[in-house]
This record gives sequence, C-alpha cells and structure tokens, in this order.
Amino acid sequence: MTTETPPYRADHVGSLLRPVPVKEARRKFFEEKSITAEELKNVEDAAIVDVVKMQQNIGLKAVTDGEMRRSFWHYDFMGGLTGMDLEERAGEQGLQFHGASVRPVFPVINGKLDFPDDHPMLDHFRYLASVTKVTPKISIPGPSCCHFRVAKTDVRHPEYKDVEVLFADLARTYAKAVRKFYEAGCRYLQMDDIYFAYLCDPKIREEKRAEGLDPDWLIDRYAWMMHEAIKDRPEDMLIGMHMCRGNFKSTWVAEGAYDPAADAIFNKTGVDIYFMEYDTERAGGLEPLRLLPKGKKRVMPGFISTKVPELESLDDLKRKFDQASKYADLDQLGIAPQCGFSSTEEGNLITEDDQKRKLELVVKTAEAIWGGV
Repeated sequence: MTTETPPYRADHVGSLLRPVPVKEARRKFFEEKSITAEELKNVEDAAIVDVVKMQQNIGLKAVTDGEMRRSFWHYDFMGGLTGMDLEERAGEQGLQFHGASVRPVFPVINGKLDFPDDHPMLDHFRYLASVTKVTPKISIPGPSCCHFRVAKTDVRHPEYKDVEVLFADLARTYAKAVRKFYEAGCRYLQMDDIYFAYLCDPKIREEKRAEGLDPDWLIDRYAWMMHEAIKDRPEDMLIGMHMCRGNFKSTWVAEGAYDPAADAIFNKTGVDIYFMEYDTERAGGLEPLRLLPKGKKRVMPGFISTKVPELESLDDLKRKFDQASKYADLDQLGIAPQCGFSSTEEGNLITEDDQKRKLELVVKTAEAIWGGV
C-alpha cells in the first residue's frame, strides 16, 4: 500500500530537536558574534543531512529539515515578509505558556504586506529537496498567525486598522507564497493555523470578545484566508495544516474540543491534510471528525505525544483508531505525532532517542493499521 506521492499514512508535523552543534553554532553567531553566517549555515546544512537520513531510515516518505535554521516555528517566516518585522523588547514578558514563557520577541506590521521573491525559506526548501530521496515538505505558519499573533497596537500600517483590509492582503500575500514555493519545486506545503484550535478554548474565546472580536467570526475569516491563499494551487500540490494548543518546552496554552471550528476547518479551508492534536483530554473527543467530507481529504490524529518521553502502546493506538473510525472512514486517516518536537529552538523536554522512537512508532502504527506508510 506504500505510495510514492503524498498523502502518506505516516507523517510528522515538521520540527525536530536541534542537535548540540546547531545550538552551539547559533549561540556563537547570534550571541557571541564569533562565527560567520557561512559557518553557521555549514553547521545547519550538516545537521539537515543527518536528520533527513534519520527520517528516511525510519521509513518516512515525507521529510523536513527539522526547522534547523529557525528560532521559532512561525516568527522566522513572518519576519521575512515584506511589511512585517520582529522586535525583541528587553524587560517585557514573552508569550505565556503553562509554567513557561518564550523570549520577548514580537511581530509588528510596519508596512504593506507582501511575500518577497527572496524569502529565505525558499532557499531552505531548495536545500532540503537537494539532500533527500523522498518527498521534501516544508512547514510555514498559516495566514491566521499574522493576525492572531500581532497585537492590535503593533499593527502600525494605517490601512490595516481595517481588519478586513488586513485579511485581504494576508490572503494575497500567502497566495503568492504558495506560488513561489511551487516554483521552487515544492509539492507538499504545510501551512499551520493553530489558532483554529486556540479559538475553541472558552478562555481565549472570552479574551477575543473582550477585544471586540467575535471568535466564531474570526474562525470563519481565518478559514476564508486559508481558502483564498491556496485555491489556485496546481493540482499536483498538496496543502497540509497543523492545529494544536501550544508547544514550548513540553508546555501548552489552550484547551478545548475542536467542535466550534470543525466545520470551518474541514469544509471552508480547502486544505487536503489535517494534522490534529489528540494526545490528551485537552483536545476533547473525536466527534468533530464526523464533519470530514467523504473523498480524498485526510486527517492525521496526533495520538502520539511529542511532549513526553514515554512511548505510547501500539495496542492503545489501534484502539484509538477504532474509535476514530466511528466518525471518519479509516481510509481517510493516517498517523502523526500531535505536534513538532521543537516548535522553538529550545525544544521539548525529551531526548533525540525519544524523538526517534516516537517517529519509529508512527511508521510501525501505519504499517500495522494500513499495511504501509
């Protein structure tokens, strides 16, 4: 049942733990200023070759560069957009997770948005494609990130005080990004819009109402942006989308079942493959999967956690898929971990060996349930 083109039964979200040489090189370049950009790139290149080999040897048919060149899963991409910048603000507190906070880096919109022809991640993809024998996949933040993660006071371009104008320009910017990645050879692009899941959290829904935004309206507009961004993609380009509730040093932000957003996710975005966090009770039940339309769309329920080292039981995973198949056709399901292993360069509280065993379990589960990856 193994297929050479996506979608695959076994996959993963994208980020991988940064090995020590990468962490050391980044510290020397960004903090000590003691090595050159070329020296940093050489270390990253070597690490990418290693993680690609690891993924291929495990049996995965889609591989990523592990986001070795990034500090954050989203901000690095956003900071490369025309009109958007990243500001590090000493003395301010970064984004809060349960028991941890990230560095005080904040995206701001200073001008009209666009996707530049020389966005660094185009070259990131090209390098990945040059060192793999299977399908290269790159994960970027979806358009909702450029709204949800930018404070209202940090939207400085006057035209974007009208949020509908901002959404229209985000859709246009991302449509260009999709086109440019295709031209670079990308046939499997993942655009992660985790804020669909955030907007299912009762507390976050109240926060948005306090800002004067209806959370259900936001869900609908976020779906519209994604749909507009990808609707003109060529037929041989697949779009994946990951949705989780936060991932930083094994901590989290949001909780709540997918119910408020499920219809928009499955029926309004136009996405092909859905990576959905389902490793804890925070994700709610599997009932929202009933809204997945019949056909070629695929859901990858994240029953395997990247936050803890303990390895899930294959028998337990089989039972969970038995439950999932009550709501969605088993043929429209696959398996992936619930999130990346290193959404920021700090990484989750697990080891590289733990990470490898988790990915091996992904492949083993796919082989056990569907007969191949």
